[in-house]
Amino acid sequence: MPSTRIAIGGLGAIGRVLARKLADGLPGVELACAASGDKVRARSWLEDQKIDCPVVEFEEFPERADLAIECAPASLIDRICRPMLEAGKQVMVLSCGALLPRPELIELAKERGGAIIVPTGALLGLDAVGAANEGTIQSVRMITRKPPNGLAGAPHLVKNSISVEGLNEAKRVFAGTAREAAAGFPANVNVVAALSLAGIGPDRTTIEIWADPGVTRNCHTIEVEADSARFSLSIENVPSENPKTGKIVALSILALLRKMNAPLRVGT
Repeated sequence: MPSTRIAIGGLGAIGRVLARKLADGLPGVELACAASGDKVRARSWLEDQKIDCPVVEFEEFPERADLAIECAPASLIDRICRPMLEAGKQVMVLSCGALLPRPELIELAKERGGAIIVPTGALLGLDAVGAANEGTIQSVRMITRKPPNGLAGAPHLVKNSISVEGLNEAKRVFAGTAREAAAGFPANVNVVAALSLAGIGPDRTTIEIWADPGVTRNCHTIEVEADSARFSLSIENVPSENPKTGKIVALSILALLRKMNAPLRVGT
């Protein structure tokens, strides 16, 4: 079978891991191109890593790739997704919180025969949530605890003059819906957006966000009450070079890419 050509949108902490792994070889996929807001820096890094990969504009992805992986700031989601979807191709979205106010992207995928894929990323149990949602889910609640520097600069904190500096105990900085959290913390809690999309939606999924100086990992707990099951799941993620995201995110993408072309696929 022909390989799936992959474009990487963004060469930050996650994009670099993907580029390195894809260049080393992954069955059924090949690195076709990459794009970055800083082309000079991107080319320099690729040359240092001896990765043969052209750096192009986001709008060139459809000419070169079958699947684009968005690893960029949420503000770039339209530039990455729209050209691919208009061409009837696939995009894998990490900044899935940015999908919530952009339902037109989902409609575009439907109209043109493209697809938006959201990987499990830093969370767990999305397969269980999706299965439970085939029945009736009464409630989905999430609690996130992050080291304060992993939340610093979030729009919700800036807008409400909430400081997370010099904390000596945990501080709850947000409580509300997944939709509100995605808007207030666009780089911090894409996990709750993914959870809401897998289950009962962004307006019924709730979350508490805590800045906790007592943790060194990004900690997420989800609690689900449904007619088929009641379950609680927790994960503690080691932060990547970017403290806002965990190392497991890039690995989740690689696992999904491997699964897409595997003769045995485990889990929904």
